[in-house]
Amino acid sequence: MQYGPAVRRRRLGAELRALRGLAGLTSSQAAAKVGWHQSKVSRIETGRSGVKATDVRLLLDAYEVKDAHLGELLVALAGADDTGASGRHHWWKAYRDLLPAAYRDFISLEAQASWVRTLETSVVPGLLQTPDYARAVTRAALGGLPDEQVDALVEVRLARQDVLRAEPPVRLSVVLDEAVLRRSVGGPQVFAHQLARLQEVAQLPQVRLQVLPFSSGEHVGLIGPFVIFSFPNIADLDVVVLDHLTSSLYLERKEDLQAYVEAFNTLQEQALSPEDSEDFIAGLSDGA
Repeated sequence: MQYGPAVRRRRLGAELRALRGLAGLTSSQAAAKVGWHQSKVSRIETGRSGVKATDVRLLLDAYEVKDAHLGELLVALAGADDTGASGRHHWWKAYRDLLPAAYRDFISLEAQASWVRTLETSVVPGLLQTPDYARAVTRAALGGLPDEQVDALVEVRLARQDVLRAEPPVRLSVVLDEAVLRRSVGGPQVFAHQLARLQEVAQLPQVRLQVLPFSSGEHVGLIGPFVIFSFPNIADLDVVVLDHLTSSLYLERKEDLQAYVEAFNTLQEQALSPEDSEDFIAGLSDGA
């Protein structure tokens, strides 16, 4: 298991090495084109050192990479320095002093992903939370924060949801354990609005929302929640994120990725269909 920045350094280095090969350059020739020592190119490609977004752009220019989207993704993978050209993908810069590095890493990956698969066993995923629900979760998880900090964290949570309205929007597949839908976070009124929000978002064409009912018995999701990020244009770049109270762990080994993808597929098979899930949530809403 590795932390987010290490994952990104290794992945970014591998992609830059491949692009250098496609450009027909040796590491020494690449270094000469951008005015560096050869050892710097080697350190970047092996993931032994970090790399600034500006340095990534220099290498992309040297390798004559024309794919703007690919370039933007590689710049984003350079780290959480938030200096990228795309304002949409770096909006959290204004909250830099408030957000831990691990959370900035998570947001960066989420903003660049083309497909997000998530299992939730305790709370509604952040991308689907209402403001009041998000505020209740934030207060419970980070008790004692001043109101202005809670408000700022809620703003961040809501701003993350822009990926659902982007063009193109992120593809979102969610499996919710029934426990999520039985926990009245924020009180009856707040939770009723949250259930209504789930019904609303389930209608979006890019969202697949499924409920894993108690009647399904034991399942692989009992190990806890996880998120799988997949990205466009770069093969084998999936990342699994295991979220903890004070940090996040990122898994990148092929065997780990395969295990979590298979686990998610199994959970989808065990869960109610999207249509039956909508009916299940609607039934809870009627009784709320």
